[in-house]
Amino acid sequence: MSTTPDTSATHPGTPAPGDGTNIPAPGGATDTPVPGGAPDASALRGAPDAPGREPASPAPKLPLLALLALATAVFVTSLTETLPAGLLPAMSGDLGVGASATGQTVTVYALGTALTAIPLAAATAGWPRKRLLLASMTGFAVANTVTAVSSLYALTMGARFVAGVAAGLAWALLAGYARRLAPAGLEGRAIAVAMAGIPVALSLGVPAGTYLGGVTDWRVAFLVVTGLTLVLLGWIAAAVPDRPGQRSGERPGMLRALRMPGVPAVLFVTLVFVLAHTVLYAYVAAFLDDLGLGGSTDLVLLEFGAASLVSIWIVGARIHRELRRLTIGGTLLVALAAAVLGVLAGHALFVHLAAVLWGLGWGGVPTLLQTAAGEAGGDRADGAQAMLVTLWNAAMAAGGVLGGVLLDTTGSGAFPWTLAVLLVPVLVVVVRARTHGFPAGRTAA
Repeated sequence: MSTTPDTSATHPGTPAPGDGTNIPAPGGATDTPVPGGAPDASALRGAPDAPGREPASPAPKLPLLALLALATAVFVTSLTETLPAGLLPAMSGDLGVGASATGQTVTVYALGTALTAIPLAAATAGWPRKRLLLASMTGFAVANTVTAVSSLYALTMGARFVAGVAAGLAWALLAGYARRLAPAGLEGRAIAVAMAGIPVALSLGVPAGTYLGGVTDWRVAFLVVTGLTLVLLGWIAAAVPDRPGQRSGERPGMLRALRMPGVPAVLFVTLVFVLAHTVLYAYVAAFLDDLGLGGSTDLVLLEFGAASLVSIWIVGARIHRELRRLTIGGTLLVALAAAVLGVLAGHALFVHLAAVLWGLGWGGVPTLLQTAAGEAGGDRADGAQAMLVTLWNAAMAAGGVLGGVLLDTTGSGAFPWTLAVLLVPVLVVVVRARTHGFPAGRTAA
C-alpha cells in the first residue's frame, strides 16, 4: 500500500471519527428553533420561511459519484501493486524465471513510484488535476495490458516500472483532489471515501485476482484490471469535476520537516516496518506453495484482507486518542503472526490463524504512520508525508530484493523469522518515541 499526499492538502490521509467534520442531515434539512423549543415545521417540510427570517441554507453534501471514482482509482492503484503476490508461481512458469525473479515485479513497481513520485509531482504541480488523473489511469491501462500479454521477462519488468510511475502520479494527487472536491467542513469525510479503495483492494481485490488466476490464467486477472481501468477513465471524464493545479509556493519542504522532533522516528518505523512486511507479503504465494498450501493462497489472502478491514475500523475508531498504543499493538500482533508461522507453519490451521493476526496488526498501520507523520510534522506535515511515501516505496522495493535473496539462499522458511527480527527495532523506536513521534498521553488530530 502507497499513500502520497497532494501537497495542496494540509493533512492528507484517512481521518478518524471525531475529526470535526460534519454529517449532513437527511435531505439537507436543518432544524430551526421556535418558541417552545420545537423544530420549525416549515424548515422540516422545506416550505418557505416566515417573513423577515433568513432562509435556511441546505447542509452541504459530498459529491459521492466523483469521490467513488477516486476510490476506484485508489483501488486500481493498490490492486496493481499487490496482485503479483498471489500469482507468483503461475507467472514464474510462463515467464520462464524463478519465483524470486518474478517477485521483483513488486520491487520494480515500488522502485518506479519511489524514484518518480516527488519529481513528477513537482513537474506536474501546475497541471489541472483531472488531466493528471486521466494520464495516470491511462498509464495503468497500458502497463497492465502489456503485463497480461507479455511472455518476455524484461518487457514485463518494464511494464511494471511504468505502472509504478503511474502510481507515483496518482498518489501525488488523489488525497488532495478528494479534499478539494468536498464542501468546507467535509474534507476529512471526502478523503475517507476516496481512500476506501485501499482496504477493498486488500480484502477483496487481491484474493479475487488470485482466485481468477487460479481457475483461468494469471493473465486474465491483469486484463480484468485493464477493463476496470477503461471503465474508470470514462467515469472520471463524465463525473469528476476538474480543479486547477498548485501554485509554486505550495510545495512541501522536506528538509525542514526532517528537523521537526519526532519525524525521524516515524520515518524510521515506516522504512523498517514496510520492509519487514514486504519480505513475506511479496512472496506469500511461494511461501504457501512450499508448505503444500498453494491451493489455499486465495483463502489466506482473503483472511488477511478481512482482518485488515477489522484493523482499519478499530484504528479509525480509536486513533484520535490511542495512536501510540495502537502502533505498539499492531507491531506486536504482526510479530506474533511471524512467530506462529516460524514455529507452527507445518499445521494448516495455524497458518490461517497467523494470516488473521497479521491482518489485524498490519491493516491500520498505514493510517497510524501517516497520522503520526502529520502530527510530528506540524505545519510542515506535507514535507513529512512526502518523505514517508518515498521511504514506503523504497522499503517495498528493498523488501522484494531481500525476499528474493532469502528465497534463493535459505528458502522461504526464513521469511517469518526475518519479519520478526526486523520488528524488534521498530518496537524499540516506537516505545522510546514517547515525547515526539508516538507521544504518550497526546490526542491525535
